[in-house]
Amino acid sequence: MRAGGAPFVVTVASEKGGVGKTTIATNLAVYLKALREDLPVTIASFDNHFSVDAMFAIGGRGGHPVSSLLGSDVAARVTLGEYGVGFFASERRLIAPNDDTASLRAALEVSRLGGVLILDTRPILDYFTRSALVAADLVLAPVKDRASLVNVAALQRALRDEGGDEAALWLLPSLVDGRLRLAEGVGVQEFLEFAARERGYQIAPTALAKSPKVEGLALGSARRVFPVLTHARGTQVHRQLRDLAEFVLQRFDAQPPPGRRRSWAQASGGPGRVRRRRLAAGCPLCGEMPAEGTGWFCEDTARRRQSLVHTDCLASLVGGAEPSLSDPGTALLVLEKPEPGWHEGMSVALFGYDASGRPAEGLAQANLSSAHAWDLLRALTGRLPEELPATRVFLAPGGTDARDCPAAGGYGRFAALRRKVLRPWRHDDQRATSREDGE
Repeated sequence: MRAGGAPFVVTVASEKGGVGKTTIATNLAVYLKALREDLPVTIASFDNHFSVDAMFAIGGRGGHPVSSLLGSDVAARVTLGEYGVGFFASERRLIAPNDDTASLRAALEVSRLGGVLILDTRPILDYFTRSALVAADLVLAPVKDRASLVNVAALQRALRDEGGDEAALWLLPSLVDGRLRLAEGVGVQEFLEFAARERGYQIAPTALAKSPKVEGLALGSARRVFPVLTHARGTQVHRQLRDLAEFVLQRFDAQPPPGRRRSWAQASGGPGRVRRRRLAAGCPLCGEMPAEGTGWFCEDTARRRQSLVHTDCLASLVGGAEPSLSDPGTALLVLEKPEPGWHEGMSVALFGYDASGRPAEGLAQANLSSAHAWDLLRALTGRLPEELPATRVFLAPGGTDARDCPAAGGYGRFAALRRKVLRPWRHDDQRATSREDGE
């Protein structure tokens, strides 16, 4: 059991309301605690419906507000609630403290909270939902119909754009009516699972059935909201929630213990610098330690993977784009693989930007040779290119000391420039998705 350190964060998210997010989040907390009594389990909701308080507050007493998650001394602000689950009290009006969606992850890395933290989110991709996605070790996206399935693409884009872990995203069929049949007798769950796999999503090994009894637990006249474990054990959902909790525990157990996890503070030396946990020990292209003060800081945002790359190693693979590496006007390079998988002759582009986010004079765009692109992607992402989805990797010049990377302004400036550069791409991605949905 992990008694301290950063918690394992489970974020329950969907842009569509009415898919069962809060029911899943609150009941998952109860089942996790029932299956493993010595595991610290904490829950918080960024939504303002106060269901968390109604289920876990003892005697109607509240606790520290959910905004405490973004402060200091987080572990001391947890309130012990019903069923042994710790919670943070919901707030009617939350105000974003800044525009850095990595702040929550940073606070949790040094929180000593430990165990599992479940975050219930709003049905909009606001600052708090995006922060919960960035912080997540596991994202559960409930889907009950085609509309909610289509909306998962927005979660995936948010994870990619904000520096979250796309591999943490799992779809969970929810509120499935087993009696309902679609065209040619296809069941709803079958359709959702087929459509999800077709889009390349991971699917949780269980689904949650629609149950009037379960829905009624939150609709009674009492102020309390009761869990399925104590008030609906005769339903199919009871077994399904237990299966879901066991799946979460498997993911939790697969994570390295706190003693072997590189905390944000250890990896960075303090706020505003490199904040990810996966900084490679050496240059991913040659394996040697980079010399301090030279080179490039590289981040694969899809997998939260960071590395420090020799300039000479990078230049050997970017071909005709090499002059841009020594151009002082180049503040950010973006390596883009625009489609999933890999095929011979695939066009992989390298874009260059100056410090204001405009295309750099020395490199607006260069297409890399297929062989060089394959080698570069494999080294920088740590995965075979044929296994990768559409991918963007970011490189910034500067010092290669882990405590001062990138040198020009620290990690905060790097992240701000990355967000600025991504805005036009984000709009293009949204338009492409809209066209696909229209077809």
